[in-house]
Amino acid sequence: TMTDAYKDVLADKVIEQTIEVMRRRIDAFGTREPNILRQGYERIILQVPGEDDVARLKNEVGKTAKMTFQMVNMDASLADKPPAGFVKVPSADDPNLSYVLDEEVLLSGDNLVNASSIRDEYGRPTVSFTFDRKGSSVFARVTSDNVGQLFAIVLDNKVISAPRIQTAILGGSGVITGDFTQQEAANLALLLRAGALPIDLKIVEERTVGPELGAESVAAGRDALIYGFIAVTLFMIAYYGVPGLFSVGALVVNTLLIFAVLTLLSATLTLPGIAGIVLGMGVAVDANVLINERIREERRRGEAVIKAVAIGYEKAWITILDSHITGVVSAIIMFLLGAGPIRGFAVTLALGVLLSLFTSVWVSRLLFSLYVLKWRPEKLRFGLSGE
Repeated sequence: TMTDAYKDVLADKVIEQTIEVMRRRIDAFGTREPNILRQGYERIILQVPGEDDVARLKNEVGKTAKMTFQMVNMDASLADKPPAGFVKVPSADDPNLSYVLDEEVLLSGDNLVNASSIRDEYGRPTVSFTFDRKGSSVFARVTSDNVGQLFAIVLDNKVISAPRIQTAILGGSGVITGDFTQQEAANLALLLRAGALPIDLKIVEERTVGPELGAESVAAGRDALIYGFIAVTLFMIAYYGVPGLFSVGALVVNTLLIFAVLTLLSATLTLPGIAGIVLGMGVAVDANVLINERIREERRRGEAVIKAVAIGYEKAWITILDSHITGVVSAIIMFLLGAGPIRGFAVTLALGVLLSLFTSVWVSRLLFSLYVLKWRPEKLRFGLSGE
């Protein structure tokens, strides 16, 4: 008999597993920064900013994705009234089609380690899957003993595919084929990859919040980004003069590239994401400060402008690389161990740092080199910081 204390521990584990499965499924949609919290004993609050297709979200998050692999009885006479030990299961694609399956479950979704959406040799969307060691052993035995038979893949009590076993499959992997669209194949792979929910979910309350309710917070984050950019621009130009102007040019390119990549990822930009962009701008500026100071040191040693620029970039490169690697590693750790807003911050920070490595070194150097080669200056005006 289970004690009350053990029931509480078991309930906690079930809720924690449910939250983790929900988080993995939502993360597979893209950069959404979900906020998933436990409320009370048996309730979970799910908040997903920037999600337009609420119906799809509820459908994918709430599915149990119970997957089994069973043999098909090919005797047509058993279709109307299956005997004991067999069960009639409808097809997922055709409601008028049913299969008579052996009740024995040979494999389950618990034996899956990976699933992905791919295209076969004819360009049709399919789902590939891979079993763990135990599943691979069973799969190899089943396919060896049943060559020529139909092997049903059942998802949530519906047969999604019943391929014929052509030969023994010893590699522990297979492919689910069917009349899939690309989106259906991707959704199926998502469910299988994320795993099954340990309990059935029931939606007891649903709210859709319009973006206008968060307009003030978004405006504040946007203003912080703009004001910070203007402040950095004025400081760099005032303190470093012409070299500072090139640093600002590289910073503009860096910011535009960040937004371009976020757009390609269909990311939802929230306040933590804006904070990551601002910090990435700081890293980019820091790299240009190192470069400008190195150039000024070479000028003080009496080097010509063109040589001082070349040496300055070469000597600053190692230091910049070290600092950027540290920043990327920190972002990766936050992304792997964090959740929700922390992941969004980590993504934008990593993008800012990686793109800064390109813009701070190559873009600013290109602008600097074009200026030196065209104007051949004998001196560099560093603004308030002097020659």
